[in-house]
Amino acid sequence: MKVLLHVCCAPCSLSCIEPLKNEGADLTLFWFNPNIHPYKEYEARRDCLLEYAKSQDLPVLVNENYGLRQFVKKVADNIDGRCVYCYLHRLEETAKTAAENGYGYFTTTLLASLYQDHESIKSAGERYAQKYGVKFLYRDFRPNFREGNNLARQKGFYMQKYCGCIFSEEDRYKKQIERDRQKFEVK
Repeated sequence: MKVLLHVCCAPCSLSCIEPLKNEGADLTLFWFNPNIHPYKEYEARRDCLLEYAKSQDLPVLVNENYGLRQFVKKVADNIDGRCVYCYLHRLEETAKTAAENGYGYFTTTLLASLYQDHESIKSAGERYAQKYGVKFLYRDFRPNFREGNNLARQKGFYMQKYCGCIFSEEDRYKKQIERDRQKFEVK
């Protein structure tokens, strides 16, 4: 079965690639992540994936779209609900690319993360599978998450510190931001 695997980063891909290969998947990786900011973060994740894919002789389709402005415009009115837009946007592009390039199936490494909303991802995948006439291959890769991250560290992969968007980076530093605000508060 020809599967287009949307990849958010190389570390997460390690949780998905072997299980899919063990099912007989003929994999092509797909980079489409206009949610990742700032650019240096986007570049580090993309380049790490490309290096790993080359070392494993895995084909990669790259949709080079650093989409800061579009992403911010789309989520500005609902920053706390941004993840749903992010899933919808990336999975629609993955399904569309799968259909246009003859893949029967598509899936995503987002399903490896312990921190993502699996029901929203699954719903988005099924929605766009129907729209574009390809099958969404839902798999729960979360049991492989820790092992995949440990392997990524052993391989010296770039390990991101937040989900990807600038708002998730802010969430990561929320406690530090509050401590600094209190520390420097003018009295």
